[in-house]
Amino acid sequence: MIPIGDSNRLRRTPIVNWLLIVANVLVFFYELTLPPRGLDRFFLTWGVIPQNVLAVLAQPLAPGSLHVFETLLTSQFIHGGWLHLLGNMLFLYIFGDNIEDVLGRLGYLVFYLICGVVAVLAQVLILAPFMGRYAVPTFGASGAIAGVLGAYLVLYPLNRVSVLFPVLLILIPFDLPAFVIIGWWFVQQFFYGLMTLTPAAASSGGVAFWAHVGGFLIGMILIVPFIERARRQARWLRWQ
Repeated sequence: MIPIGDSNRLRRTPIVNWLLIVANVLVFFYELTLPPRGLDRFFLTWGVIPQNVLAVLAQPLAPGSLHVFETLLTSQFIHGGWLHLLGNMLFLYIFGDNIEDVLGRLGYLVFYLICGVVAVLAQVLILAPFMGRYAVPTFGASGAIAGVLGAYLVLYPLNRVSVLFPVLLILIPFDLPAFVIIGWWFVQQFFYGLMTLTPAAASSGGVAFWAHVGGFLIGMILIVPFIERARRQARWLRWQ
């Protein structure tokens, strides 16, 4: 299922959400200008290297630790291809504006970045027993966006979300409640994550399913204090 829109109205222009999308796109366009070796160096420098994170968590004041902590943020703006970028930005575009509307601009930015940091830490720590010395970089906005999805599920479980469903070679549009679409997505991420809990699977790279799970869960937790605010805003919008 490919989401294409939702039924939620907004009180304000989602400036931060748009800026996050623009930042991700600009970084990706910069990646396109790099030669293959330069791109590899870029990924290794600004992506998260799991073995480095584990080393710094064990010795936070070790030389070079600051840069490792920086990569927990910078890695959220790096993508490995067009599909990686476009898929993430589509979900951010559809669901992120609603969370910014509730949290406010600064609150949303802090929420987004925290979800991304927790997401990558979940990926590294859960797979640590299976990875050994794992130096393949991890990057992408999907952990932070998973936090947005978790928050959306808590605030708007019954909202109608428009999706395209592929039937043979035709994309059929229809609407489903948010809890069906987002809930099914989370169940997939969790069970795909379970399949990576072997040394061979963990060391092969690929999709960071545990980052999705971790980001989703922290997003659900962080948004709880704002449930009543979201309800007040929904009542206000109904009267407009």
